[in-house]
Amino acid sequence: MDWDSLIFNIGVFIAGVFVLDYGADKFIDHTVILAVVVAAILQHRTPLALGNLMGSSISNVLGAFSLGLLFHPTRIDFDRSAKIYAAVLLAVTTLFVVLAFFNQLNKVVGGFLIALFAVYVLSIFYAIYKGVAAAPELSDSDSDAESTDAVDAVDAVTEATPLIESQSGQIPGRSTRTLLYHVTQLFFGLIALSLAGYLLSHSAVSVADSLHLSGTVFGLTIVSFATTLPEKLIAVLSGSRGHVNIMAATTAGSNIFLLTLCAGVVALAGDTRNQSDTFVLFELITVWVSSLGFFLSVILGQGRIAGVIFLAAYLAFLALEFTVYRR
Repeated sequence: MDWDSLIFNIGVFIAGVFVLDYGADKFIDHTVILAVVVAAILQHRTPLALGNLMGSSISNVLGAFSLGLLFHPTRIDFDRSAKIYAAVLLAVTTLFVVLAFFNQLNKVVGGFLIALFAVYVLSIFYAIYKGVAAAPELSDSDSDAESTDAVDAVDAVTEATPLIESQSGQIPGRSTRTLLYHVTQLFFGLIALSLAGYLLSHSAVSVADSLHLSGTVFGLTIVSFATTLPEKLIAVLSGSRGHVNIMAATTAGSNIFLLTLCAGVVALAGDTRNQSDTFVLFELITVWVSSLGFFLSVILGQGRIAGVIFLAAYLAFLALEFTVYRR
């Protein structure tokens, strides 16, 4: 084993996580995993990309959602919207598992999954508009952030209305700088995400090779755990503050994003014809069972008992991946 190469790539991997966190903060949290998936595909590492999205979907439920249940202080009662999200996630997961099992993750299916994600987003907006589903309430920290964003939004709007700006006594040009600031932050966030995706995927492959692990196993475990840290933090904060519906919506939304858009990108751009190092039946079953467990816990309103079961199952999954299924 080349210890110098191993230590260097571990360091690069850790640095990539920090850059990823910065990029996610400046851009969009869900694009974190998509950045890693795209970077892995560009490096012709489809097993790492597919393992990352499957491992992340497992980690979101068994790792993050379980923590939220454990930290919730009182009895859990999920609303109608959370139950709808859970049902949609179970349907999407079932579709993905069936397609993957029968080796149908081809370019046509990839386009279909991406289109399905677009339909899902539009249907959620429509359901909220019609009152079938409710937009998740914000936590305290989110409310503070939204207040700041609202002030910035007002500044951006006043750029197009000089009369209002002059009447309010504000300094001309202030809103222009504010708008430029947001555009600049968006740009730097995109650059950071792209760089982080490259660092994580490249270093992950090198570390996996040094440890004689397959790219799929490393993506299912270490990479997926690192890229879902924001979801784990949100779950803990939401659970401790009693915002169970935020927790459920975040988990369902993240996994639907993974199993439609991210899986579609992998199927459309990656080479999944040779599945000798992509996944095994145990991993597909774990993805589906975790989604089923999430659905049942939301429908039945289960709390800490379900959290303990999920967390124990996640630890068992990681142990089996590093021993029996290390490939």
